Amino acid sequence: MFEDRPDRDEIVLVGRSNVGKSTLMRELTGHTKFTTGKKPGVTRSPNHFDWAPESFMFTDLPGFGFMSGVESHTQDAIQTDIVRYIEENADDILAAVLVVDGKSVIDIIDRHTTEDSIPHDVEMFYFLDELDIPTVVAVNKMDKVGDRDERLNDLCDRLGLFPPWKQWRETIAPITAKRGDISNLTEALRTHLHDQQRDDLFKFL
Repeated sequence: MFEDRPDRDEIVLVGRSNVGKSTLMRELTGHTKFTTGKKPGVTRSPNHFDWAPESFMFTDLPGFGFMSGVESHTQDAIQTDIVRYIEENADDILAAVLVVDGKSVIDIIDRHTTEDSIPHDVEMFYFLDELDIPTVVAVNKMDKVGDRDERLNDLCDRLGLFPPWKQWRETIAPITAKRGDISNLTEALRTHLHDQQRDDLFKFL
């Protein structure tokens, strides 16, 4: 399901199921073909949206972690495919957007943190860093979060970033994709593109 990738530079969206990746993809591209749904696991293979003349695309990768109605071995296989996709295409990935649910991410991380395991979100953040892929954590659904600064500071702490979050604006981007409030993310992505001398792609953000 991960075959036939177009040969071009890309920005990838990764994250747990049902955190709003596909909604964010629609917002970034203005394209409505991306399937969204309340049931986790709607996206099972990469969704590419590309501009052929520009040799650039956004890619919405399948959600990882728990998926309602999906057997655990299938969930594991999807996660393995995501990791392999990112590893194999790391040289062409200009930036990664790790999407998390601002309302629940701290509880999820804390619930899955043990002496023997690291939560998927944190593991993915470290994995992208190891591959030297510039990463922005898009903290979605912030319209549902009351203690905004406290929540974002807690997230920095869980990711190994020294709070306060406002010193990490190139890495932590509070957004509400459903309302079209993604300016923090686009500004962070522009910073990373500029660092790679790809200002020509600003028009897509």
